[in-house]
Amino acid sequence: SSAKAASTASTASWRSLSTLAGSKPGPSTCVSVVSGGTGPVCQTGVAPPDGRSYAVPMAVVDIAGFVADLKDHAADHGFHVHDERHFVETYSMRQTFEVDLHPEDACGGPLDLHLALEAEPRTLLAFEDTIMALPDGDLPEDDYHIGLSFNWSLPPLVHGPDLLVLATDLAGIGGTELPIEVSAIDSFFSVTDPSARSLAIVGRIEVSLTQIVTGQEALCGVLDRSKEVSEYLLVRSPVWLDQ
Repeated sequence: SSAKAASTASTASWRSLSTLAGSKPGPSTCVSVVSGGTGPVCQTGVAPPDGRSYAVPMAVVDIAGFVADLKDHAADHGFHVHDERHFVETYSMRQTFEVDLHPEDACGGPLDLHLALEAEPRTLLAFEDTIMALPDGDLPEDDYHIGLSFNWSLPPLVHGPDLLVLATDLAGIGGTELPIEVSAIDSFFSVTDPSARSLAIVGRIEVSLTQIVTGQEALCGVLDRSKEVSEYLLVRSPVWLDQ
């Protein structure tokens, strides 16, 4: 009876995510949990006695999977992926996922688009703790988010645009789905050279962890806005670069 109680406790310690996500068990879930010398063990392909599926002992939110889906989604919206990076700070365990994109008709430049998704470990842990404390099938309030930024860059401009006009135009394109910030730095390569203006154009949004878990964070509208911003900059860049 003590072994049975230990097995029941071990099974109860694993939270069912198939009900939470509304889908069948995938590569990140176990189909059976048995008790072992060091705790529950995942056995793929063995039907659990209670007919439920249980999550393996890993993060509730698959951030890397979300980034992979985001790259595929960006390709569907007219972008080409050229590079990607994943950084983890050794002390804080803060994660940053970076993706370099170009509009499909401008892979040769001059415009670069850089996506950066920043995941704070405290936010991820708080979200996971909240989910674990809820009954099966319940979702937490939409209070947990991670930041996603869109960064456009161009070479130093010979004829820089009016920043107020540029900021106003891009704010109209981005709207509330993708708020845009515009700034610039004027640099002089030598004291006798005219100034060259470098633009910094950044759009920032908050991505819901709840919607990532349930697969509802599609970002279609945001990607459409980012494509429109890219096209706006590409059309005007020859004049700014004196090409």
